[in-house]
Amino acid sequence: MQQTGTRQRVLIVDDVAMNRAILGESLQRDYDTLYAEDGETALELAAADPAPDLILLDIILPGMNGHEVLRRLKAHPRTRNIPVVFITVKGEEEHEQRGLELGAVDYISKPFSLPIVRARVRTHLELKRHRDMLEDLSTQDGLTGIPNRRRFDEVFTREFRRAQREETPLGLVLADIDFFKAFNDHYGHLAGDDCLRNVAGILSHSLRRPMDVLARYGGEEFAIILPNTDLPGAVIVAECLRKAVETLGIPHACSPHGRVTASFGVAAIHPCAGAPLAPDCPEPETLFSLADQRLYQAKAAGRNAVAAETPEGR
Repeated sequence: MQQTGTRQRVLIVDDVAMNRAILGESLQRDYDTLYAEDGETALELAAADPAPDLILLDIILPGMNGHEVLRRLKAHPRTRNIPVVFITVKGEEEHEQRGLELGAVDYISKPFSLPIVRARVRTHLELKRHRDMLEDLSTQDGLTGIPNRRRFDEVFTREFRRAQREETPLGLVLADIDFFKAFNDHYGHLAGDDCLRNVAGILSHSLRRPMDVLARYGGEEFAIILPNTDLPGAVIVAECLRKAVETLGIPHACSPHGRVTASFGVAAIHPCAGAPLAPDCPEPETLFSLADQRLYQAKAAGRNAVAAETPEGR
């Protein structure tokens, strides 16, 4: 997703070096440009992070042609929303029609008219920017300003698959504000909203790495995705977050702790060890369930606590 203030990225896919150079020189002043001379490389670059914002794709490529590249782009959740503009030879209406039917947003013809190329690229990148802004709004929690459950689900599944693919650990922390219903009943819903905003703010501020993702999962529950973090590391993060919430010092007359606190459940996987830290953990839902069980354990132990899944799954 495009971040405000960053240069947009254009992937140019053409097996002719001169064509890549012409298009690149025309666009690189305003955009970051990437290059591929075949379909396989194009698919790899399209699925990379950060992904390109627009792909200029030649139809005639060695091995996999442009139509097949587009079909695969549209079939993959990570790349299906990247707009694709086909590069065609003037007069190839059959190719143009086929490309548009497969999901291309436009086409440009060879030999290139560079003013037209720049105008069409600018138009489609502006449309992409607006779509990204709408997507940001649809995946943001309206009260706290942090990602919502929909965004959490997307990122969690993606990071889980990445951990499996790259054989790196993945930590998950679930947090729940203690006695929140009682807080709402005693102080009122406006104070409850302020409490949620303050807790979300301190949790976000306490996460040090850009790759870590905090989301409001629902009600007074939060979820934190910790890529490349094993169980001991996730426990350390959770304990820091617990202390940060307690340090806010928000009065809570209905809590035995006298202030707003939170409980934390922690679980992790580590595929490079040959198996998850807990047995039979092949899907994201299982890891989530493990963290949720530990959250219940932390609350049953008196709240304002961290409970973690042990390597043996106990």
